[in-house]
Amino acid sequence: MLDRLRELGFDIATRNHADAILSFDFSDDLAGLVARLADFRIHISELIGGGGGESGQTQRLRRALDAGGWRKHHFSVETIVDGQTRAGVSHEVDHVRFAGSGTLALEIEWNNKDPFFDRDLENFQRLHGLSAISVGIIVTRGASMQDAFLPRITGWMKAQGLDSEEHLERLGITERTRAQRDAVARQVERGVPFAEAFAKTFVASKFGQASTHWSKLDDRVARGVGNPCPLLLVGLPAGVLVDSPEDVNADTAVTPDLFSRDS
Repeated sequence: MLDRLRELGFDIATRNHADAILSFDFSDDLAGLVARLADFRIHISELIGGGGGESGQTQRLRRALDAGGWRKHHFSVETIVDGQTRAGVSHEVDHVRFAGSGTLALEIEWNNKDPFFDRDLENFQRLHGLSAISVGIIVTRGASMQDAFLPRITGWMKAQGLDSEEHLERLGITERTRAQRDAVARQVERGVPFAEAFAKTFVASKFGQASTHWSKLDDRVARGVGNPCPLLLVGLPAGVLVDSPEDVNADTAVTPDLFSRDS
């Protein structure tokens, strides 16, 4: 089933026999997850209108997962000695699927600071050590999506004729910092077309190398962060990005919240 995502350009990696566990013990759950990921699309306008943060695009994916039984859950762990509670800790996971063969835990890291990967992986490690989860899953921006942001955003803005600050109001983009505006203005003064200047500044400030994306996740897993928990890592590909709003499911489309971010 994971081959379907690979064929669609998703980055897929598994660790500690997660592929075998998912295929044999969670085949129905995996099939549902694959179907939701394969159908997921992000329109360029909501990507820009949301300021790069979590808005319409990831909220649709979260709602689709929630509808499929992947719901937020707090795992409460207590240490009891001679009947007395000595310590207690709670681990919150955004998407948990309780199945007959065990429990799956999933986090979406769309655009956080990359240390959030350490938090997620270490959380999965502790929960697996307590036999609370069978597999930990992380969904983030894939390598091809990361590379596609600049050319796709530039091309879309040119196609829409967005060639001035005033035109950005058509997308509802009004809450940019002075530094971002100045960076665009300096490039325009040097002869760089407005669409290119805006896209370059937007991508650098919103989707930089220090944010959550595939290479940062892959580096941590290669170092053994999260071991020995079985892991499934998923990177959303460039193919998820679409230019036309008709390519996004109208039943789940929402207006982006300007410049919101993951928490």
